[in-house]
Amino acid sequence: MIAPTELRDIIRSGLLSFPVTPFDAEDRVNHRAFAAHLEWLAQTPVAGLIVAGGTGELFSLSPDEVVAVVKTAKAAQPNDPIIAGCGYGTRMAIEMAQGIEAAGGDGILLLPHYLIGAPQAGIEAHIRRVCQSTNMGVIVYNRGQSVVSAQTLARLADDCPNLIGFKDGTGDIDTVKRITVHNGDRLAYIGGMPTHELFAQAYRGAGVDTYSSAVFNFVPRTALKFHAAFVAGDDKTCEAMLRDFYYPFAAIRDRCTGYAVSAIKAGVSLRGFDTGPVRTPLTDLTEEERAMMQELINGHD
Repeated sequence: MIAPTELRDIIRSGLLSFPVTPFDAEDRVNHRAFAAHLEWLAQTPVAGLIVAGGTGELFSLSPDEVVAVVKTAKAAQPNDPIIAGCGYGTRMAIEMAQGIEAAGGDGILLLPHYLIGAPQAGIEAHIRRVCQSTNMGVIVYNRGQSVVSAQTLARLADDCPNLIGFKDGTGDIDTVKRITVHNGDRLAYIGGMPTHELFAQAYRGAGVDTYSSAVFNFVPRTALKFHAAFVAGDDKTCEAMLRDFYYPFAAIRDRCTGYAVSAIKAGVSLRGFDTGPVRTPLTDLTEEERAMMQELINGHD
């Protein structure tokens, strides 16, 4: 296991990605296909992989499946940081975190608790208990009904040495800026909006200097080219790539609720990998939309 502070520094060093989870004809996780995709992605290295995350359909995986995905990822990329999605209620999140650690994971991305809203005191207690249950680094993900304030996160960072990162998927730049100012370099800050390249330049002004890329799944070199331009402050290149690739991709993604995952999985499939379908309640792209995706990715790698 990579020590939490070391993992924090690795996260800061480059692009992050979160691979899709393939399924077979019987709706089981297809570990062979998953390993093959990871081995292909390893040819264009990133700072770390977040497996069984939002794009990896954590919300449709059982805790045992999450642990099995971590084992496969660690076997396929033994020298790279493996962070896993973790979530649901406190007891389940603790059990998942401990299972991920036992499977060789290096950290967890703590996704929101589900269904019910909660006050700051409850969210704080939830995060603290999960942090205390594991030796791995923990990244808190603000999204949906689980949104920590800058003050809450500062208390947690003081109390939990393995709380190393904050990821935002709310688009609330004011809260993000307050968090980066309050917590300084104690945490790594990760952009986590759907297709975050669309928001990366705006988030940079709020102190968020890295992000996770979903399109890395099927156009890894394109994703790394954009990230390099972003890091260099080359807004001209970023804006050209937004026009030529990212905005057209977003137009396909926005055709149906849930396509933020489905379109990525279609892209991986069009690259020749066996992904299987998305699990319900998501739906797959239509044949017309897959043709649109194929046209878009032609000429990109």
